[in-house]
Amino acid sequence: MEKQKIITISREFGSGGRTIGRMVAERLGYTFYDKELVDHVALESGFAPQYVEEHGEHSPSKSIFSYAFANQSIPGVMNGLSTADFLWNVQCSVILQLADKEPCVIVGRNADYILKDREDCLHVFVHANKDFRADRIVRLYGESEKSPKSRLNEKDKRRQVNYRHYTGRNWGESQNYDICLDSSKLGIEKCVDIIVSLVQE
Repeated sequence: MEKQKIITISREFGSGGRTIGRMVAERLGYTFYDKELVDHVALESGFAPQYVEEHGEHSPSKSIFSYAFANQSIPGVMNGLSTADFLWNVQCSVILQLADKEPCVIVGRNADYILKDREDCLHVFVHANKDFRADRIVRLYGESEKSPKSRLNEKDKRRQVNYRHYTGRNWGESQNYDICLDSSKLGIEKCVDIIVSLVQE
């Protein structure tokens, strides 16, 4: 098997997948793409980074507004696609370019599916029990008017819908990944150790 130089991290909200990805990249000396990927997609698409961040992993809008861009005074730019589909196409292109460029860790953005045909990828799914995740999002992001578990359900549901829409696969299903890690049982550091050891072997 070819040495894995691309690691994709898919994760349940609050499971620590982003933190694990960053730590893995630091340990291996790989480039880390999370917010950085958003900036790349924003640059290529012309959308604001905040818009890309909000809509790049979430359920595609079926509202009239999502198609309005295609009919405004930028003929040919979006080829009649909805903003969600246009953003997906740009995201695919950017992820494929980054994977060709250098060894890296890519968090989210359906990268596991986009890079599924490459032999040099390790696809990881990070999950955790709800109590662990609820506690973690309150510590990281603070309280909100919604309960922590409602926030978890809402965010994960949007990721599920987006993943299903664009890949035809079920988000979080073990067959889609090389390894699934429970960060609430293993701990963040151990998840990092496991991923790094797999790559270094």
